[in-house]
Formats: sequence, C-alpha cells, structure tokens
Amino acid sequence: MIRPDLAVIAGWIKPGAKVLDLGCGDGLLLSHLQQAKQISGYGIEIDPQSVVASIRNGVNVLQMNLETGLSGFDDRSFDTVILSQTLQATKHTETILRDMLRVGREGIVTFPNFGYWRNRLQVMLGRMPKSEAMPYEWFNTPNVHLCTLEDFEALCGLIGARVAERLVIGPQGHSVRFCPNLTGSLAIYRIQPRG
Repeated sequence: MIRPDLAVIAGWIKPGAKVLDLGCGDGLLLSHLQQAKQISGYGIEIDPQSVVASIRNGVNVLQMNLETGLSGFDDRSFDTVILSQTLQATKHTETILRDMLRVGREGIVTFPNFGYWRNRLQVMLGRMPKSEAMPYEWFNTPNVHLCTLEDFEALCGLIGARVAERLVIGPQGHSVRFCPNLTGSLAIYRIQPRG
C-alpha cells in the first residue's frame, strides 16, 4: 500500500509513460509505477543511501543535485516529471519548475500546505509548525521555501504554467474540497506549459 498522495500521482500517470522523478528518495513510487503502469523512467536523487535503496527497488536512478538543473535532458524527453514533497526543500524553485516543464510534457508537484489551519494556529501560538507533513523542528528542517496553495498557483502564473488539475488532501489522506487552502494539509498539482 502506498501513501495517499502517491496513489493520486499513480492515477494521473498513463500506462507506458516515460517518467522522471526528481528527488525520488527510495524509489518506491517509480517501482510502483513500473509494476502497475509499465512505465519507463529514471529517478534523480542526491542522498547516497536513497540512491542505493532506489537501485534495490529496481529503479534506474541518477545521483545528482536538482539545483544544478536538468541540462542533461532534452526538451520533451519525458511524458511526466514528478516533484513529490521536494519543492519546499529546493533553493531554486522557479528554475526547477521551468526545467520540469521543459523536459516533460507535464509536471506533477506535491508539497505540504503551509496555509493548513493547524500550521496557522501553531504560528499564532508563537511556534513554527510541526506536523506529519512537516515533521522537522525549525532548526533542523530541510525545508527552505514553504508555501500555500495560492502562493504556488501564483508562481505557476509567473512561470507560464497552467494548472491542469489540483487535489488537496487532509491529514488522513482524504480529498478536501471546502476551503482547501485552510483545510488541506498536502497539495497535489498537475501542471503543463501554457499554449
């Protein structure tokens, strides 16, 4: 059984697609997609232990830093490029999103929603948020850019991306529709280049 957000991503991937997973971690998503959707693809990961775990899970993985860009990949060489719960840990967010849409026909991006009501409450009470989606303390977090749904959608407009689909889920993994920027803890977007 995979995490609810990964199940959504898998549902958006077409059978036989070419997929690039940026920050693939242990490769479980790509491994699942290979078995369930017969995709072909690669993972990109910087952490040596995660690279080894990906290889053990049968995933083709390249050890490299996303921050240096995707210049080694041709335009439109993938059907889908995935950035799952990695966006908030990137320093050059705008550049990475542009590169995703250059090498892929579409991108799938997931991130913890900083606008979630429990996060807002923790800030109002004087503390930085800590939750299942953001499990780190302020002093040891890999997160450098936290955002809300509205922030991300504004960035998409800035870089010329179109939001093709959005799903927001709560802490239990169920889809939320009422005030998603307030009630959803994790955002999942399908984005495409405009035009």
